[in-house]
Amino acid sequence: MEKRLLLEESLLNLILRRLAFQLIESHQSFEESVFIAIQPRGIELMHAVVKALEEVKAIKPESLQQGTLDITFHRDDFRSGKSLIPKSTDIPFAIEGKRIILIDDVLYTGRTIRAALDALVDFGRPKDVELLVLIDRKLHRDLPIQAKYVGKTIDSIEEERVTVDLEGKSVWITPKTPDNG
Repeated sequence: MEKRLLLEESLLNLILRRLAFQLIESHQSFEESVFIAIQPRGIELMHAVVKALEEVKAIKPESLQQGTLDITFHRDDFRSGKSLIPKSTDIPFAIEGKRIILIDDVLYTGRTIRAALDALVDFGRPKDVELLVLIDRKLHRDLPIQAKYVGKTIDSIEEERVTVDLEGKSVWITPKTPDNG
């Protein structure tokens, strides 16, 4: 199995603009909304979505509340013996009563999102949580998790890995190896 290009720059930009328009339709002024990216791969996507919002509606990024969430100690494989290195959580605002836009690059089994929801509860009770993902690998869900905002839905096999490279403006499907798990 070889590496295959799933999304190239022009299509990726189009998808980001569409996601921005969908968010505007649902959140309008974003006064009661906050963006929280799951560490580490949701951060680049959050920045790309915020940039798209700035381009399509002249929303200043600094006017949007943005945070990052580490889920290391909420994962269900926490005690599996793997060496886990926690990242930092930075949520410099109250989430109580807010509409959270939870962001990650790929929705696969749903376990990462479950861990993120568990971690969010430690910070308060939001009004609601909406999931935004760039790629939804719909065939391999272990938990009943569904994104409200999806860039692209794909069918893929378990032996494949989806790699999002927002700096390189591309998304790839690559063979899964012990290193990229």
